[in-house]
Amino acid sequence: MKISWLPTIAGAAVIATVIRAAFFTPLEAKQGAAQKIFYLHVPAAWVAFLAFFLVAVSSGVYLWLRDSRLDRFAESSAEVGVVFTTVVLITGPLWAKPIWGTYWAWWDVRLVSTLFLWFIYVSYMVLRGAIESPPLRARYSAVLGILGAFLIPFIHLSVYLFATMHPMPIVGKPSKPSLPNEMLLTLMLSLASFTLLYFAFLRARYRYAVERDAVAAAIDHDA
Repeated sequence: MKISWLPTIAGAAVIATVIRAAFFTPLEAKQGAAQKIFYLHVPAAWVAFLAFFLVAVSSGVYLWLRDSRLDRFAESSAEVGVVFTTVVLITGPLWAKPIWGTYWAWWDVRLVSTLFLWFIYVSYMVLRGAIESPPLRARYSAVLGILGAFLIPFIHLSVYLFATMHPMPIVGKPSKPSLPNEMLLTLMLSLASFTLLYFAFLRARYRYAVERDAVAAAIDHDA
């Protein structure tokens, strides 16, 4: 069986980045080894937001063009986004416990809104499984996919709007990023490798959707 180059390269890039983060990136002075979760947590959050943003874009265009390929793309990106959001919700508490002394704080707006975002797109997947009519399923899913993405800028701005345990951004701020060059390079590499992994997952999930729909169409034709 032929192995696609994209998942191979993406997997190798993620493994190489994890090795670099674990063994070749300096320890943070105050947080120590726990800070290295940063190189998984932040890229996973970035990819989740990217995935849901693309769900919203493709869903909006679907409502205009009614092209089933856009619906498949939105479905695929939503599922991959849920996977990466799950990584965010796992790595965040693991990082929080040694630094903040607790795994979870319900008053932290960013934590709770990220969990809510996860529930929205899990509901998106449940909705798709509950509606049999493909056109109706695509329309309802598109609306939910668009509405859910409005939570993304709120999550990003939550640290500016509310008192949270999350710190202000240290990389995206207007002044020079307050990360040493070695740490900043590891972060950039992790962002790139996780983005590549997202596209590898997305491609595989989209191909599955195409094959699934083809089989369903053939069954309907025979029936």
